[in-house]
Amino acid sequence: MRREEFDVGEYVDLMALLLDLQLRDEYRDGVVANFERIMAIANLVNEFPLTEEVEVAPIFEP
Repeated sequence: MRREEFDVGEYVDLMALLLDLQLRDEYRDGVVANFERIMAIANLVNEFPLTEEVEVAPIFEP
């Protein structure tokens, strides 16, 4: 599945509105940059191939 153009800035604006957060203009660019980093890391994790033999663990035990 390929996600079409995801606008991180729009996402941050909409979530701030939804959560009733007063996001100051001077912090917005930093928040957007951090969400872009989070998205890049999440993409690495989601793109990692798993074999069919891998099963979901019902309980995580380190």
